[in-house]
Amino acid sequence: MKLLFEKSVQGRGCDIFPDDCGFEQIDLGTFKRKQAPHLPEISESELSRHYSELAKRTYGVNNGFYPLGSCTMKYNPKVNEAMANLETFTQIHPLQPIESIQGCLEILSKASKYLCEITGMDAMTFQPAAGAHGEFTGLLLIKAYHDSRNDHLRNKIIIPDAAHGTNPATANMLGYQVITIPSNQNGGVDIEKLKAAVGDDTAGLMLTNPNTIGLFDENILEITEIIHQVGGLNYYDGANLNAIMGIVKPGDMGFDIIHLNLHKTFSTPHGGGGAGSGPCGCKEFLTSFLPKPIVINNDECFTLENPLQSVGKVKAFYGNFLVVVKALTYILTLGKEGVKEVSQNAVLNANYMMKQLADTYDIPYGNQTCMHEFVISLAKEKHDLGISAMDIAKSLLDHGIHPPTMYFPLIIHEALMIEPTETETKETLDEVIAIFKLVYQKIKSSPDKLHASPILTPIRRVDEVKAARQLHLRYNDWDKS
Repeated sequence: MKLLFEKSVQGRGCDIFPDDCGFEQIDLGTFKRKQAPHLPEISESELSRHYSELAKRTYGVNNGFYPLGSCTMKYNPKVNEAMANLETFTQIHPLQPIESIQGCLEILSKASKYLCEITGMDAMTFQPAAGAHGEFTGLLLIKAYHDSRNDHLRNKIIIPDAAHGTNPATANMLGYQVITIPSNQNGGVDIEKLKAAVGDDTAGLMLTNPNTIGLFDENILEITEIIHQVGGLNYYDGANLNAIMGIVKPGDMGFDIIHLNLHKTFSTPHGGGGAGSGPCGCKEFLTSFLPKPIVINNDECFTLENPLQSVGKVKAFYGNFLVVVKALTYILTLGKEGVKEVSQNAVLNANYMMKQLADTYDIPYGNQTCMHEFVISLAKEKHDLGISAMDIAKSLLDHGIHPPTMYFPLIIHEALMIEPTETETKETLDEVIAIFKLVYQKIKSSPDKLHASPILTPIRRVDEVKAARQLHLRYNDWDKS
């Protein structure tokens, strides 16, 4: 497929402006370009065809099954988009007088109220723009809390070995030393190793429950209490909240801080570079450290106030507001029982698919009930036959399925993490299960085809190491334009 620059023909265009169009000529002075920008010159019909062709090559939840584990790539109701596209929301400006944005502040206030109810928190900030950004904000609260008590020796963050990779990265960015706790034989946190690791230097714990293996840790109350007993705080990574909404609250599990992914759990578009939203919530005793400002409901009107010991801003203004509009629409559409049903269906779909594939694939911890996702291991096939998780994932592309998350969590070798989500029907799951089994049959019948896959996609298997190390993201061959 050619780039627009490669289709460009000098003098061609799709604009018609007469010389006397009446536009006022502005003297730009020193701001005027020394030469015109190098842009493709192309007709309107060719431009339309170009983007239509790009759309055909783009795969999303509207195209088919998208089981990207730990990312909840579920269908986003169009009513969410309709609400976020209302001019009363799209045409506002963050520097408007506060009395002119009362409706927008009410949305932030209501979203905070409902999300706090779902998570068991007492306050929420919507400034963080993504999950990892929410993590960073959560750890800022932990650091500010300990500093306010002159407890400066707490320099360690406890993280299970099955955690999301952003957890240790975030802790490291804030100068914390990461202490990794291994998983036990049931896939949960090893309690004895945790007890041995904590002490007066423990700042906090970062954990998601259910974890990245898709299991709910039955010892969660003991885990959070161990951290509290040594003076640390508990941070909940909300990436897997899709499994427990309306059923159990992280706040009731003993967590003090939480981040959410509105662009995953609460059904706003995920991927493509944004915009995302990773709000950070906390218990009452931490609210004075929240990023400024926060929305206050004074009954008569909504105001903005700066918490007394605020960590400052983590993003300009109030965060990605339109993402919050979509999430609030989703919550109001579902209602209390609907939010709970989302999680129940997510868990049901994952367990159904896991049980149907158990006779074909090796599923570590498959003897337990999973939550919203489960993990397949191709370690035996890799060792005995040279067939990797990558081969299976690439072969799925030829059947019109987006591959699951590959090689994660790291504690399971040759892993494929599958999250079917609650929005998939039984008929779709049955079709997908049949495809997974068909692909597995090729391991022995035609392994070379697996190594060569994908075959039917616009682009065949690429050299991923070369693609990562020799990026070409900008067209600069001007002579061919």
